[in-house]
Amino acid sequence: MGRVVLVTGVARPLSGRFVRRIQRDEDVDKVVAVDSVEPAHQLGDAEFVQADIGRPAVARLLAEHRVDTVVHLDVSGTPLGGGGRSSVKETNVIGTLQLLGACQKAPRVRRLVVKSSTNVYGSASRDPAVFTETTPAKALPSGGFAKDAVEVEGYVRGFARRRPDVAVCVLRFANILGPGAGTPLAEYFSLPVLPTVLGYDPRLQFVHEEDCLDVLRVAAGEPARGTLNSGTFNIAGDGVVLLSQCARRLGSPTVPVLLPAVTWVGAALRTVGVTDFSREQIRLLTHGRVVSTVQMRETLGFHPAWTTAQTFADFARARGSGLLPPRAVAHAVDRAAEALRTPSTAHPVPSAD
Repeated sequence: MGRVVLVTGVARPLSGRFVRRIQRDEDVDKVVAVDSVEPAHQLGDAEFVQADIGRPAVARLLAEHRVDTVVHLDVSGTPLGGGGRSSVKETNVIGTLQLLGACQKAPRVRRLVVKSSTNVYGSASRDPAVFTETTPAKALPSGGFAKDAVEVEGYVRGFARRRPDVAVCVLRFANILGPGAGTPLAEYFSLPVLPTVLGYDPRLQFVHEEDCLDVLRVAAGEPARGTLNSGTFNIAGDGVVLLSQCARRLGSPTVPVLLPAVTWVGAALRTVGVTDFSREQIRLLTHGRVVSTVQMRETLGFHPAWTTAQTFADFARARGSGLLPPRAVAHAVDRAAEALRTPSTAHPVPSAD
């Protein structure tokens, strides 16, 4: 018998793609796909079970299907269907608690992979230049998905202490982008005009959808020689890009807004349903965030195929041209920068004498 893998949150496109991809692994005998909402996409040969992981029924699923590997992807910042923020929090926090409780009572479970986010570090003016997995946040997230992720990771650490025989892997993903990305940041970059915070040009990191799928397979599989598929790992592409560079490459004009007024802009955008302009996202677009990926490479043994710049370029190609031609925007900005750097060569005005 091969491995039996249970995957949560499969109604989301990225999770559905992971379900289809992990079925290709030779050592996987069966995939059980779970979500409270029936997915609109195909799941291949996986057995779909419509269930709420926040209910006790999830324990029966683990026992009935003799699950040995659990991949928990139902931790997200965006609602699915008609749910709002309260339903998202319930799934993220209560659902995770219930799932961990079921795993604790399931003796066959030997591996647990949990999708988290670099949002757990927050974004603040006093942040270090680069976060490692052990760097404490200068200012803990006060709400939203970031706070959910912090709580989820706390519960997972408790589970790992109670079940030391289970290999637990927490993947802290940077902002996920790609042609099919439906993340809040992807929605922000899809706006015709990008509101930015006056006086700030944050550094950003991205991880490509394809790399997300590949690293999930690595974390859920048997460890390769010399690697360890347990622990907490930052997942991001090499390099960083500035928000101003992103706008130029998209051909999107920006509207710098004073920091106190950004909250009003975010509220207006949420009212019309354009994007999830949460407080944590505003902080990210103010102070940025960069994480170290040394442990991802040296301990987990994963090397992303896409850099941060390549990931954004792929997203930009799929999105199409913005209001302005990207080359024209870049050329205009370069000329303005060059003018500021070049000393004036104009002749001085003669004095009255």
